[in-house]
Amino acid sequence: RSELGVKRTLDEFGIPRSTFYKWYNNYLKAGFDGLKPTKRLTNKQWNSIPEDQKNLVVALALEHTELSARELAYKITDEQGIYISESSVYRILKQRGLIAAPNHILIAASNQFKDKTQFVHQMWQTDFTYFKIIGWGWYYLSTILDCITILR
Repeated sequence: RSELGVKRTLDEFGIPRSTFYKWYNNYLKAGFDGLKPTKRLTNKQWNSIPEDQKNLVVALALEHTELSARELAYKITDEQGIYISESSVYRILKQRGLIAAPNHILIAASNQFKDKTQFVHQMWQTDFTYFKIIGWGWYYLSTILDCITILR
């Protein structure tokens, strides 16, 4: 027994009392064997998509390559009578490597402006932002910069 008591001891360790009493009751029923982790009966989730439906999604995707995941989900629902969400169709196709990553165009920053300013007031940059000062409230900051000053 501890001098602190059950509640305070459990609080020190960050263990919920319900968990402790579940462990305690298991110990009273089966001794130390009752404290061993129990294995799940199955690894399968209750709402997992059956393998035959996944294969149907893949087969239809290969047959109708012009359809998006959304259109494919509608087609399966309408023609096969099986409801499968758009996100599930997308996830299945991605897992099987049938979704190509979108092509991103990378634009590197340049070392200089493309259109350099030659004189004052030719080009301006502006920015507007707001920030909160605790105890004072929200403040707005507007900056205006003449681009000719950047070059000097």
